[in-house]
Amino acid sequence: MSTNFEKHYQKIVEENNLEQLRDILVSKDSILSNRFRALFNLKCVAEDLTKREDADKAVKYIAECFIDDSELLKHELAYVLGQTKNMSACPLLREVMLDANQQPMVRHEAAEALGALGDKESLPHLTQCLENDPHPAVVQTAELAIARIHWEHSAAAESEKLQESLYESTDPAPPLALNKDYKIKELQELLCNQDKPLFERYRAMFRLRDIGTTEAVSALATGFDDPSALFKHEIAYVFGQMGNPAAVPRLVEVLARMEEAPMVRHEAAEALGAIATPDVVPVLKAYLNDPVDVVRESAIVALDMYEYENSNELEYAPTA
Repeated sequence: MSTNFEKHYQKIVEENNLEQLRDILVSKDSILSNRFRALFNLKCVAEDLTKREDADKAVKYIAECFIDDSELLKHELAYVLGQTKNMSACPLLREVMLDANQQPMVRHEAAEALGALGDKESLPHLTQCLENDPHPAVVQTAELAIARIHWEHSAAAESEKLQESLYESTDPAPPLALNKDYKIKELQELLCNQDKPLFERYRAMFRLRDIGTTEAVSALATGFDDPSALFKHEIAYVFGQMGNPAAVPRLVEVLARMEEAPMVRHEAAEALGAIATPDVVPVLKAYLNDPVDVVRESAIVALDMYEYENSNELEYAPTA
């Protein structure tokens, strides 16, 4: 989910207490957009570690929804918990990651969240996924999370000079350091080099994101030719963060790939909603009846985002 999506859904709604937000989140009778608003309001509480009791309670309430049927919503729960910096989420995320009954997209996001939290205690569990999980996206995410945790607790994390990010997210990998003046062509070559470690390729990806030019968008778009669904889904996520309309044609093309992995198509739909140019509306409406649940639900929340970005409404209050 892009930075714009997150800012949209976490608009603070004072009139809903924690229990009311939980009730909206877990209620299958609530419309999906309101469940997302409840989720991101709970996130704001979960990451306020100055109020530890409420923060941990919010984590618990978010995790209660992992029994839901919606793959999209559960994936978003894991993402949110990874962004809170609240380490009480780690045991819950490990449980989800190792639960074979959860969809791979949800388990992948739980693994990524553990990497974002930098949880060293999760390294044996991530190694278990890396060595034994049957799904490539989960295996690759475990690889990334292990590398990110090792990097975060290394001397390099202290010494490397990183560009100050325009984005508030904790990403699967930090951008390549500013110590070297990379040309866009160099970054593109590293991005697309399947012989390089995935963590390095992701670092090139986030350096290109931070450069943010149309030329950088073109370089990133070449990543959509990669065989890895995980890699392609991250390219789409980055485009949603950047909000650059130059990415729209490639995102439309990726969303239309009916043979593409759902995690890639879903992220392309959400990115289009975050970019929010008028030409994305008919595209997204065409997927409101998509046969893949996670794509259909992503089109719903993407259109909700578009409407918000192009309205004068200042606040969304989640209601059941």
